[in-house]
Amino acid sequence: MTVIVRDVRPDDRRDTGAFARIRSLALPYMLSTAESVAHDAVHMHPDARFRPLLAELDGEPVGTAQVGLVHDSPQPGQGYVNVYVDPAHVRHGAGSLLVRTAEEYLASLGATRLFAWVLDEPANRAFAERHGYRASRSAHFLRLDLAKAPLPPLQEPPPGVELRTGADYADDPRPLFLLDAETMTDEPGDIAHEFTDYEAWLAETWNHPLFSPELTSVAVVDGRPAAFSAARTDEDTRYGTVMTGTGRAHRGRGLAKLAKNDSLHRARAAGFTQAFTGNDSGNEPMLAINRWFGYEICATEVRHVRELL
Repeated sequence: MTVIVRDVRPDDRRDTGAFARIRSLALPYMLSTAESVAHDAVHMHPDARFRPLLAELDGEPVGTAQVGLVHDSPQPGQGYVNVYVDPAHVRHGAGSLLVRTAEEYLASLGATRLFAWVLDEPANRAFAERHGYRASRSAHFLRLDLAKAPLPPLQEPPPGVELRTGADYADDPRPLFLLDAETMTDEPGDIAHEFTDYEAWLAETWNHPLFSPELTSVAVVDGRPAAFSAARTDEDTRYGTVMTGTGRAHRGRGLAKLAKNDSLHRARAAGFTQAFTGNDSGNEPMLAINRWFGYEICATEVRHVRELL
Protein backbone atom coordinates (compact mmCIF):
# COMPACT_ATOMS: atom_id res chain seq x y z
CA MET A 1 0.00 0.00 0.00
CA THR A 2 1.31 3.43 -0.98
CA VAL A 3 0.49 6.59 0.98
CA ILE A 4 1.16 10.06 -0.39
CA VAL A 5 0.30 13.54 0.89
CA ARG A 6 -0.51 16.44 -1.42
CA ASP A 7 -2.14 19.86 -1.37
CA VAL A 8 -5.87 20.22 -1.77
CA ARG A 9 -6.84 21.82 -5.08
CA PRO A 10 -9.57 24.30 -4.09
CA ASP A 11 -10.98 24.48 -7.62
CA ASP A 12 -11.38 20.68 -7.83
CA ARG A 13 -14.61 19.54 -6.24
CA ARG A 14 -13.29 15.99 -6.02
CA ASP A 15 -10.61 17.25 -3.64
CA THR A 16 -12.78 19.56 -1.59
CA GLY A 17 -15.58 17.02 -1.44
CA ALA A 18 -13.17 14.31 -0.27
CA PHE A 19 -11.75 16.64 2.38
CA ALA A 20 -15.22 17.46 3.69
CA ARG A 21 -16.30 13.82 3.62
CA ILE A 22 -13.28 12.64 5.62
CA ARG A 23 -13.66 15.44 8.16
CA SER A 24 -17.32 14.56 8.61
CA LEU A 25 -16.50 10.87 9.12
CA ALA A 26 -13.76 11.57 11.64
CA LEU A 27 -15.42 14.56 13.30
CA PRO A 28 -19.19 14.51 12.66
CA TYR A 29 -19.79 17.29 15.21
CA MET A 30 -18.34 20.02 12.96
CA LEU A 31 -20.01 21.22 9.76
CA SER A 32 -17.99 20.80 6.59
CA THR A 33 -18.93 20.93 2.91
CA ALA A 34 -17.01 21.00 -0.33
CA GLU A 35 -17.89 24.69 -0.67
CA SER A 36 -16.64 25.54 2.82
CA VAL A 37 -13.35 23.71 2.25
CA ALA A 38 -12.77 25.60 -1.00
CA HIS A 39 -13.68 28.91 0.64
CA ASP A 40 -11.27 28.38 3.54
CA ALA A 41 -8.46 27.44 1.16
CA VAL A 42 -8.91 30.57 -0.93
CA HIS A 43 -9.95 33.19 1.62
CA MET A 44 -7.86 32.46 4.70
CA HIS A 45 -5.67 35.43 5.64
CA PRO A 46 -2.41 35.40 3.62
CA ASP A 47 -0.33 35.66 6.79
CA ALA A 48 -1.82 32.38 8.00
CA ARG A 49 -0.01 30.58 5.16
CA PHE A 50 -2.91 28.14 5.32
CA ARG A 51 -2.31 24.81 3.63
CA PRO A 52 -5.00 22.11 3.55
CA LEU A 53 -3.57 18.65 2.85
CA LEU A 54 -4.99 15.37 1.60
CA ALA A 55 -3.49 11.95 2.26
CA GLU A 56 -4.16 9.28 -0.34
CA LEU A 57 -3.87 5.52 0.10
CA ASP A 58 -3.34 3.85 -3.28
CA GLY A 59 -5.00 6.88 -4.87
CA GLU A 60 -7.99 7.04 -2.50
CA PRO A 61 -8.29 10.09 -0.20
CA VAL A 62 -8.21 8.84 3.39
CA GLY A 63 -6.86 11.70 5.54
CA THR A 64 -6.81 15.47 5.91
CA ALA A 65 -4.81 18.14 7.67
CA GLN A 66 -5.47 21.82 8.32
CA VAL A 67 -2.09 23.52 8.61
CA GLY A 68 -1.15 27.14 9.16
CA LEU A 69 0.26 29.90 11.34
CA VAL A 70 -1.61 31.66 14.15
CA HIS A 71 -1.07 34.96 12.39
CA ASP A 72 -3.32 37.06 14.65
CA SER A 73 -1.52 36.18 17.89
CA PRO A 74 0.83 38.69 19.55
CA GLN A 75 3.19 35.77 20.19
CA PRO A 76 5.08 34.88 17.00
CA GLY A 77 6.11 31.41 15.93
CA GLN A 78 2.88 29.57 16.66
CA GLY A 79 1.37 27.13 14.20
CA TYR A 80 -1.37 24.54 14.09
CA VAL A 81 -1.81 21.11 12.55
CA ASN A 82 -5.14 19.33 12.86
CA VAL A 83 -5.09 15.85 11.37
CA TYR A 84 -8.11 13.61 10.76
CA VAL A 85 -8.13 10.22 9.09
CA ASP A 86 -11.10 8.23 7.81
CA PRO A 87 -11.81 5.75 10.66
CA ALA A 88 -11.95 2.94 8.08
CA HIS A 89 -8.36 3.63 7.00
CA VAL A 90 -6.37 4.20 10.17
CA ARG A 91 -3.04 2.48 10.89
CA HIS A 92 -1.80 2.68 7.32
CA GLY A 93 0.58 5.60 7.92
CA ALA A 94 -1.60 8.40 6.53
CA GLY A 95 -1.78 10.28 9.83
CA SER A 96 1.97 10.10 10.45
CA LEU A 97 2.79 11.29 6.95
CA LEU A 98 0.36 14.18 7.30
CA VAL A 99 1.97 15.19 10.60
CA ARG A 100 5.48 15.01 9.17
CA THR A 101 4.55 17.00 6.08
CA ALA A 102 2.79 19.64 8.16
CA GLU A 103 5.64 19.97 10.65
CA GLU A 104 8.25 20.36 7.92
CA TYR A 105 6.15 23.05 6.26
CA LEU A 106 5.54 24.99 9.49
CA ALA A 107 9.17 24.73 10.54
CA SER A 108 10.16 26.23 7.18
CA LEU A 109 7.96 29.22 8.03
CA GLY A 110 9.69 29.73 11.37
CA ALA A 111 7.10 28.12 13.65
CA THR A 112 8.52 26.97 16.98
CA ARG A 113 5.35 25.86 18.81
CA LEU A 114 2.65 23.72 17.24
CA PHE A 115 -0.90 23.16 18.47
CA ALA A 116 -3.11 20.23 17.51
CA TRP A 117 -6.64 19.20 18.50
CA VAL A 118 -6.91 15.50 19.25
CA LEU A 119 -10.06 13.53 20.07
CA ASP A 120 -10.02 12.40 23.70
CA GLU A 121 -9.75 8.72 22.90
CA PRO A 122 -6.86 6.43 23.89
CA ALA A 123 -5.68 5.69 20.35
CA ASN A 124 -5.76 9.35 19.30
CA ARG A 125 -3.95 10.58 22.39
CA ALA A 126 -1.34 7.85 22.06
CA PHE A 127 -0.79 8.89 18.44
CA ALA A 128 -0.18 12.50 19.50
CA GLU A 129 2.19 11.48 22.27
CA ARG A 130 4.21 9.27 19.93
CA HIS A 131 4.77 12.30 17.74
CA GLY A 132 6.02 14.44 20.62
CA TYR A 133 2.85 16.34 21.57
CA ARG A 134 1.81 16.91 25.19
CA ALA A 135 -1.76 17.40 26.35
CA SER A 136 -3.01 20.88 27.23
CA ARG A 137 -6.59 22.15 27.69
CA SER A 138 -9.73 20.42 26.45
CA ALA A 139 -12.99 21.38 24.77
CA HIS A 140 -16.35 19.67 24.38
CA PHE A 141 -18.59 19.13 21.38
CA LEU A 142 -22.27 19.27 22.31
CA ARG A 143 -25.35 18.08 20.46
CA LEU A 144 -29.07 18.83 20.73
CA ASP A 145 -31.80 16.88 18.93
CA LEU A 146 -33.80 19.76 17.49
CA ALA A 147 -36.46 17.44 16.11
CA LYS A 148 -37.38 15.95 19.49
CA ALA A 149 -35.94 17.95 22.38
CA PRO A 150 -38.25 20.57 23.89
CA LEU A 151 -36.83 24.06 23.70
CA PRO A 152 -37.44 26.67 26.39
CA PRO A 153 -40.39 28.87 25.42
CA LEU A 154 -39.64 32.01 23.48
CA GLN A 155 -39.51 35.04 25.76
CA GLU A 156 -40.23 38.67 25.13
CA PRO A 157 -37.04 40.74 25.32
CA PRO A 158 -36.74 42.81 28.50
CA PRO A 159 -37.47 46.53 28.30
CA GLY A 160 -34.93 48.34 26.18
CA VAL A 161 -33.82 45.19 24.34
CA GLU A 162 -34.70 44.26 20.77
CA LEU A 163 -34.06 41.00 18.93
CA ARG A 164 -32.78 41.20 15.37
CA THR A 165 -31.11 38.81 12.95
CA GLY A 166 -27.71 38.97 11.34
CA ALA A 167 -29.47 39.61 8.03
CA ASP A 168 -30.55 43.00 9.40
CA TYR A 169 -26.86 44.02 9.22
CA ALA A 170 -26.29 42.97 5.62
CA ASP A 171 -25.58 46.55 4.52
CA ASP A 172 -23.10 47.18 7.34
CA PRO A 173 -21.98 44.21 9.42
CA ARG A 174 -19.23 46.15 11.21
CA PRO A 175 -21.24 46.44 14.49
CA LEU A 176 -21.36 42.64 14.62
CA PHE A 177 -17.63 42.46 13.92
CA LEU A 178 -16.91 44.78 16.86
CA LEU A 179 -19.04 42.66 19.19
CA ASP A 180 -17.50 39.43 17.90
CA ALA A 181 -14.01 40.85 18.37
CA GLU A 182 -14.76 41.90 21.96
CA THR A 183 -16.22 38.57 22.98
CA MET A 184 -13.51 36.59 21.20
CA THR A 185 -10.75 38.15 23.30
CA ASP A 186 -12.50 36.87 26.44
CA GLU A 187 -12.77 33.28 25.21
CA PRO A 188 -10.73 30.88 27.38
CA GLY A 189 -7.84 29.28 25.54
CA ASP A 190 -4.10 28.81 25.42
CA ILE A 191 -3.53 31.03 22.37
CA ALA A 192 -3.96 34.80 22.61
CA HIS A 193 -5.55 36.53 19.62
CA GLU A 194 -5.66 40.16 18.49
CA PHE A 195 -8.90 40.24 16.54
CA THR A 196 -8.74 43.56 14.69
CA ASP A 197 -8.86 42.87 10.93
CA TYR A 198 -12.35 43.72 9.66
CA GLU A 199 -11.65 42.74 6.06
CA ALA A 200 -10.35 39.34 7.17
CA TRP A 201 -13.48 38.86 9.31
CA LEU A 202 -15.68 39.65 6.32
CA ALA A 203 -13.86 37.07 4.19
CA GLU A 204 -13.51 34.33 6.79
CA THR A 205 -16.71 34.74 8.83
CA TRP A 206 -19.41 36.95 7.32
CA ASN A 207 -19.02 35.69 3.74
CA HIS A 208 -18.35 32.09 4.70
CA PRO A 209 -20.67 29.72 2.80
CA LEU A 210 -21.78 27.99 6.02
CA PHE A 211 -22.65 31.22 7.83
CA SER A 212 -26.37 31.89 8.15
CA PRO A 213 -27.16 35.56 8.84
CA GLU A 214 -30.87 34.68 8.81
CA LEU A 215 -30.45 32.27 11.76
CA THR A 216 -27.94 34.44 13.60
CA SER A 217 -29.71 36.24 16.43
CA VAL A 218 -28.66 39.58 17.89
CA ALA A 219 -29.86 41.25 21.10
CA VAL A 220 -29.73 45.02 20.59
CA VAL A 221 -29.57 47.63 23.36
CA ASP A 222 -29.80 51.35 22.57
CA GLY A 223 -29.45 50.57 18.88
CA ARG A 224 -26.21 48.62 19.21
CA PRO A 225 -25.58 44.85 19.30
CA ALA A 226 -25.09 43.72 22.89
CA ALA A 227 -25.22 39.93 22.55
CA PHE A 228 -25.41 37.46 19.69
CA SER A 229 -25.49 33.82 18.69
CA ALA A 230 -23.81 33.22 15.33
CA ALA A 231 -25.17 30.32 13.27
CA ARG A 232 -23.81 28.07 10.56
CA THR A 233 -25.67 25.41 8.59
CA ASP A 234 -24.80 22.73 6.06
CA GLU A 235 -27.98 23.57 4.10
CA ASP A 236 -29.24 20.07 4.89
CA THR A 237 -30.29 19.08 8.43
CA ARG A 238 -27.41 20.31 10.58
CA TYR A 239 -27.14 23.68 12.31
CA GLY A 240 -24.41 24.93 14.61
CA THR A 241 -23.73 27.92 16.80
CA VAL A 242 -20.08 28.84 16.41
CA MET A 243 -20.01 31.79 18.79
CA THR A 244 -22.42 33.03 21.44
CA GLY A 245 -21.41 35.97 23.57
CA THR A 246 -22.27 39.22 25.26
CA GLY A 247 -20.44 42.53 25.33
CA ARG A 248 -18.79 43.26 28.66
CA ALA A 249 -21.12 46.17 29.48
CA HIS A 250 -24.23 43.97 29.21
CA ARG A 251 -23.26 40.74 30.91
CA GLY A 252 -25.35 39.21 33.66
CA ARG A 253 -28.69 40.08 32.02
CA GLY A 254 -29.36 36.80 30.21
CA LEU A 255 -28.97 38.34 26.76
CA ALA A 256 -26.81 35.55 25.32
CA LYS A 257 -29.41 33.01 26.40
CA LEU A 258 -32.14 35.16 24.89
CA ALA A 259 -30.32 35.38 21.54
CA LYS A 260 -29.46 31.69 21.41
CA ASN A 261 -33.02 30.62 22.24
CA ASP A 262 -34.32 32.80 19.43
CA SER A 263 -31.82 31.29 16.98
CA LEU A 264 -32.62 27.72 18.03
CA HIS A 265 -36.36 28.22 17.58
CA ARG A 266 -35.89 29.69 14.12
CA ALA A 267 -33.48 26.90 13.14
CA ARG A 268 -36.04 24.28 14.12
CA ALA A 269 -38.80 26.13 12.26
CA ALA A 270 -36.54 26.14 9.18
CA GLY A 271 -36.32 22.34 9.29
CA PHE A 272 -32.94 21.72 10.89
CA THR A 273 -32.99 18.63 13.08
CA GLN A 274 -29.54 18.55 14.68
CA ALA A 275 -27.86 21.38 16.59
CA PHE A 276 -24.16 21.39 17.44
CA THR A 277 -21.93 23.70 19.41
CA GLY A 278 -18.61 23.60 21.21
CA ASN A 279 -17.19 24.96 24.45
CA ASP A 280 -13.86 25.07 26.18
CA SER A 281 -14.12 22.72 29.15
CA GLY A 282 -13.31 25.64 31.45
CA ASN A 283 -16.09 27.85 30.10
CA GLU A 284 -18.60 26.88 32.78
CA PRO A 285 -21.00 29.82 32.19
CA MET A 286 -21.56 28.81 28.54
CA LEU A 287 -21.65 25.11 29.36
CA ALA A 288 -24.38 25.87 31.91
CA ILE A 289 -26.40 27.77 29.30
CA ASN A 290 -26.11 24.90 26.84
CA ARG A 291 -27.13 22.35 29.47
CA TRP A 292 -30.17 24.54 30.16
CA PHE A 293 -31.13 24.22 26.49
CA GLY A 294 -30.71 20.45 26.66
CA TYR A 295 -27.39 20.04 24.87
CA GLU A 296 -25.36 16.98 25.82
CA ILE A 297 -21.63 16.44 25.44
CA CYS A 298 -21.06 14.07 22.52
CA ALA A 299 -17.25 14.18 22.29
CA THR A 300 -14.20 15.90 23.75
CA GLU A 301 -11.03 17.11 22.11
CA VAL A 302 -7.76 17.79 23.89
CA ARG A 303 -5.39 20.39 22.53
CA HIS A 304 -1.84 19.12 22.35
CA VAL A 305 1.33 21.18 22.05
CA ARG A 306 4.76 20.42 20.61
CA GLU A 307 7.83 22.62 20.87
CA LEU A 308 10.03 22.53 17.77
CA LEU A 309 13.70 22.78 18.67
